[in-house]
Amino acid sequence: MTALERAIARPDPVHDFGARSPLDGLDRRSVGFFDVLAQSVAAVAPAAAATTVVLLVAGISPSATVLSILLAAVLSLLVARTITQFARRLAAAGSTYTYTARGLGSGAGLASGAAILVGYGAIAMFALLGGAYYVTFLLESVWPAAGGPGTLAGVLAAESAFVAVVLVRGIRISSRIALLVEVLSVALIAVLLVVLLVRIGPIDPWRVLGVGDADPAALAAGSVIALTAFVGFESASTLGVEARAPLRNVPRAIVWTVVLSGGLYVLAAVTQVAGFDALGAPLGESASPINELAAAYGLGGWGVVADIGIAASFIACAIGSTTALTRVLFTMGRDGVLPAPAGRAHPRFGTPIGAVALAFPVIAGVPFLLLVSGLDIRDAMHVTIAVGGAGYIVAYTLVCVAAPVFLRRIGELTLGSTVAATVSAVVLTGALVTFFAVDAAAGGVAVWVAAGIAVISAIAVLGRLRRGPSSLAGIGSYDEPVASQVLGGVARGERTGGG
Repeated sequence: MTALERAIARPDPVHDFGARSPLDGLDRRSVGFFDVLAQSVAAVAPAAAATTVVLLVAGISPSATVLSILLAAVLSLLVARTITQFARRLAAAGSTYTYTARGLGSGAGLASGAAILVGYGAIAMFALLGGAYYVTFLLESVWPAAGGPGTLAGVLAAESAFVAVVLVRGIRISSRIALLVEVLSVALIAVLLVVLLVRIGPIDPWRVLGVGDADPAALAAGSVIALTAFVGFESASTLGVEARAPLRNVPRAIVWTVVLSGGLYVLAAVTQVAGFDALGAPLGESASPINELAAAYGLGGWGVVADIGIAASFIACAIGSTTALTRVLFTMGRDGVLPAPAGRAHPRFGTPIGAVALAFPVIAGVPFLLLVSGLDIRDAMHVTIAVGGAGYIVAYTLVCVAAPVFLRRIGELTLGSTVAATVSAVVLTGALVTFFAVDAAAGGVAVWVAAGIAVISAIAVLGRLRRGPSSLAGIGSYDEPVASQVLGGVARGERTGGG
């Protein structure tokens, strides 16, 4: 018998491992890279964002729409690089909540957790509303009597039921449905955009970029709006427990989501800017740019196909955002921040069923209340995406501040990581101020809604902190090896026997 064979047959005891992971109960190591990538891509919803956010940017920065999106992509890459500093070292389910807590402590961790919950939750609501809007729009094209609040409410109920079933049944089902939907949606939109570019003919790159005509203030405001098209790229980090090889696959998924989404957004922006410039019409005043371009260039049928892809992308976004939301709530339940039922996992499907039961009535109920209140669905979508974007930006800012502190503590701080994190934090802070200044100047109410949520969140965080540091000793938990996974592993408190 060789030394290796003897070591395997009679391993020396290895102590101080737990019998269970702090996040035990989730379907551990069950999904591969493409499933993890699907989670982030679904949360971003690039097919829907490519056709909606470009229009919003054009309304604020008409002469520098493409440039605004390019700047937002660069900033998103810097933030992604910073978040992956944590994702390469911790297999977590709490996303920026866990990362910030590990870097800056419990207070900042709770603030980041509140912010990312608002981000995931509001964007999930936005996606449900967007899906209902586009499905109803499609129904009206074949059945004019289908319009109205009754149809919207019915579609919203059907969407919500579908998302709930997918969430309960498991991450493999939800990620693969999201992957299938987004691949088909992005393919449909990308093919249409390429065909439109061919029909439009030669374009002047400098004119499309608008480098010489860009107003700095409008460029900054446009970049902030464009940034909302990327939020959610980090949601792969909520699958740190369920992903195979998470320290490799989660960071790759985060970066690739930004790259793929950014490429589609630039293609969409170039096509729409060049197309409306060729038509001599203002892009920012269009009601549905892709449909209008398709009709103008003899591709009217493609507009309907694009709408189907956009509607499907919104539903995938609702799945992705709610999946991420429930993992953060699950982690908070296990950390003792929320009541223990929030940390309960389904015994068969390995899903955070307690968090789903806690979150889903709110995610599905608020859009219904907005519709019942008489608010126009487009106004409801504007408020939810603005509030969600603010939540994301606050969470991203805190995690960027936390990264250098965390890396310095473990002795792995580098100049590059420091510069990326610092620049990201400063620019994101400026972006948040600009975002709400622009919205308030346009008469929007999102800034007041966000301010109200911020006050409520601050009161909740301060109230939780006043219970004392001992009640938050477990905050920031992540997946850890357990005794049964280690050769000779002995769980803490177990006796090894003599011999």
